[in-house]
This record gives sequence, structure tokens and C-alpha cells, in this order.
Amino acid sequence: MEHLIRILNDDDRQTLAWLRKHVGDSCVADAACRLAAQRGTSAGALTKPYVSAICRYLGVWPPTPHWQCSANANHAIADQHLAQMRQLLARCTTPARRTG
Repeated sequence: MEHLIRILNDDDRQTLAWLRKHVGDSCVADAACRLAAQRGTSAGALTKPYVSAICRYLGVWPPTPHWQCSANANHAIADQHLAQMRQLLARCTTPARRTG
């Protein structure tokens, strides 16, 4: 199916899997072909539509991806970088420079 649709990342793959499950392969393939035909060609080949365009064409809205952060994730490195950024920002916001 990915030969008909432009897949850019894992979210697109998950959305495509959801589409195939909920509307069927034939509907998704038909929508992809129709959208590609509407868009025309680029360098002699039909342009592949994005997954979001196929969703709009079919009038369906996939569930939003749920990103979960594990409860035991180690945030020490992120906290260290945030502390460094705060220090840099604090230096930039010191009292106004003395003039002349």
C-alpha cells in the first residue's frame, strides 16, 4: 500500500494501518489513485498523496496518536540542559549595562 501513499514517519504508518482496518484496502487504494490522478504527474510519474489527504477525501478522522512517557523515564539529562539554558538566559537578563 505504501507504493500508492506518501509515508513520512511512523505516525503516517499507524494512520495508514488504522485506515486500512476501518475502511478497507480497496477504499484506501481507490482514494489514493483518485487523488494521485487529480494532482497529476511530476517527472513523468503520478504524485503520491499524503495520508492526511486520503483521510480528508474519505471523510474519516483517525484517532490522535497517544505518546506516553514511561513513569520511570530518566529525565536527568533534560533537566541538566534546562538548567544550563536558564543560566544562559539569566546572564542575558542582567541589569542594564552602564553607559559612558
